[in-house]
Amino acid sequence: MASNTIGTDGVILRDARSRYRTDKREENGAHGAYDAEVRRSGGAPRTEVDVRRETAPADVAELLGAQDEVVVRARRMYDGDRLIQLATTYIPVDVAQTADIEQVDTGVGGIISRMREAGFDQGDEATEDVELRAATANEAAALGLQDGAKVLTINHVGRVEDGRVVEVTQHVLSDGWKLRYSVPLV
Repeated sequence: MASNTIGTDGVILRDARSRYRTDKREENGAHGAYDAEVRRSGGAPRTEVDVRRETAPADVAELLGAQDEVVVRARRMYDGDRLIQLATTYIPVDVAQTADIEQVDTGVGGIISRMREAGFDQGDEATEDVELRAATANEAAALGLQDGAKVLTINHVGRVEDGRVVEVTQHVLSDGWKLRYSVPLV
């Protein structure tokens, strides 16, 4: 089962049915799902990462149960020189410290693999909410969009077995994306 692919027309198919599986995230030494997907499509993945601590936005803080600082991993993700997406991940400080993910390079498989190794296994399921909204001024500038242009957002929430949220990632996508999900019919 494929995960992300980039067609000859430049459309990015984000296939959420398998992208977070360990074998996909770590394929050929990839440093996470995005790195593996772009490589698999014949592209040249490149990511600019800014790691810092700050107070999470209210909606994220509520999900994380965080009252104070969280670790923020803000990324600009490219295929060659083409900016594909903006992705900002929020992680509770204790999880980030235990999983040793407060540096730019988190190694093969990325932060989900480091969390699993540290005892924060996100299991077989994550929740992703997809919305269409107006880009912020910063997002529009980064993605080369006009002010007020619409962007797709994917709010990814990863939980461990006891239900604790250990990761919230907000992906911001401009035009040229197609999202694929599967749902049980039972």
